[in-house]
Amino acid sequence: MTSREKEILEFIRNNPLISQQEIADYFGITRSSVAVHITNLSKKGYIKGKGYILKDEDYVTVIGGTNIDLQGFPNENLILNDSNPGQMKISLGGVGRNIAENLVKMDVDTKLISALGKDIYGEKILKESKLVGIDMENCLISTDYATSTYLSILDESGDMKVAIASMDIFDKITIDFIKQKSNIIKNSKVGVIDTNMPKDVIEYLLSNFKEVDFFLDTVSTKKSEKVKDLIGMFHTIKPNKYEAESLSGIKINTEDDLDKCAKYFLDKGVKRIFISLGKDGVFCANEQESSIIKNPEVDVVNATGAGDAFIAGLVYSHINKYDLTYSAKFAMSASILALSHQNTINPNMSTKNIEKTLREMKLC
Repeated sequence: MTSREKEILEFIRNNPLISQQEIADYFGITRSSVAVHITNLSKKGYIKGKGYILKDEDYVTVIGGTNIDLQGFPNENLILNDSNPGQMKISLGGVGRNIAENLVKMDVDTKLISALGKDIYGEKILKESKLVGIDMENCLISTDYATSTYLSILDESGDMKVAIASMDIFDKITIDFIKQKSNIIKNSKVGVIDTNMPKDVIEYLLSNFKEVDFFLDTVSTKKSEKVKDLIGMFHTIKPNKYEAESLSGIKINTEDDLDKCAKYFLDKGVKRIFISLGKDGVFCANEQESSIIKNPEVDVVNATGAGDAFIAGLVYSHINKYDLTYSAKFAMSASILALSHQNTINPNMSTKNIEKTLREMKLC
């Protein structure tokens, strides 16, 4: 699409009953030029007939957790069982919401289905998420439960040492509620599910929207157990080593074990597997190939949002039809950007900066 076509399409979107002459007058071009642009937009599928019926933009729907993050950072080495001088930070969080914000920063239209309390934290999440560009119109607002909160304590290296999550509100996401969002979900380019959602809801999504490629964020070893018997219904999964062991029942000690684990998931029906190996990198596999992408050395400022950025990078790669290895490297570069900033979501996250990181880290 040319820049002029983009301008005209956006103008029509905001003024669906506008005439070609009015478009011409607005942009200072001839009516015949407008007719050519509209014909081209019709051929490309952006306009679907008379009356400027517009094609919906491709979008991703994320069904997952949204909460307020409370983070503690010690000034020096973290001492357990003691009070540590340091700083506290309050920010928007939640696995689903974090993935959604990363996707928006990668210029992917993203809708979030989650649950919020009708309280000060819920209002803060709604307001700030809308400001960054996340479509929050399909979230459930509860008067019975408080907005989910997540308290984490990081050590002097930026690694999370312990966390407490209060997430009972997600039990309000029911199959009946999801049924109300059927049209939104079935028209998604990609669906992302995190395991904060109830198991019956996850099973309903996977069983009733088979036309959608679903990506899984396992969240934690404990929470990932709820999808163990559903794992083959996901298009792409990104467990860490311990979650992969729990989901497959295969102990991972060698590269051969990784291949066996990947085969287990592939035989179940998964199309792409990315297993995080911590400092050792990422193992990736599909039916045709498998490999380990080594991690470059990076200075970790905050490790909290790296996994969320990685999943967003995988979704972006899938939408853009990147091959397996480049998808892993692109997602890894997104996670490196996340690691390099004290905020859970790096404000500098963008495809341009991800590609710059790819080059600087010699991943491409």
